[in-house]
Amino acid sequence: MKEEQVILVNKNDEPIGLMNKMEAHEKAVLHRAFSVFILNDKNEVMLQQRAHHKYHSPLLWTNTCCSHQRAGETNIEAGKRRLFEEMGFEVELKELFHFIYKAPFDNGLTEHELDHVMIGYYNGEPIINDDEVESWKWMKIEAIKDDMVQNPVIYTVWFKIIFDEFYHYLEDHKL
Repeated sequence: MKEEQVILVNKNDEPIGLMNKMEAHEKAVLHRAFSVFILNDKNEVMLQQRAHHKYHSPLLWTNTCCSHQRAGETNIEAGKRRLFEEMGFEVELKELFHFIYKAPFDNGLTEHELDHVMIGYYNGEPIINDDEVESWKWMKIEAIKDDMVQNPVIYTVWFKIIFDEFYHYLEDHKL
């Protein structure tokens, strides 16, 4: 199986090449990524717990799904593809904003991403992919914020960064 490639970008999100995903994370090279937040009609966020056998951040809680765009794929197409692959459902997504962050892991890898944050709405139950997802739950936005302070070690490094940006976006914008 061919290793997945990520799209290398400059700080203006202009593509400058492709690189194998693992190499990009080993070298901490800036690349394009996306993060999807699914909310229900109670204004709760669907969180996923990463599968126990993932090579980094196993069993940690994170946003509904996140991954990397493929060459030739729009941000929305990538978000919809990965949401279906991981959580087993399809919804319309809307891109809210993007930002750059850098987050090192304990295993020596580093996420250095220009992250496109998207939102969608869904009230059902996901059909999780056991290769990617251990579990899932709905949580109120304020409860997530409080729980991250009380239990920071149960959340992925990147989710703590992305959630903070998402939370501040919600403070400043009406959805």
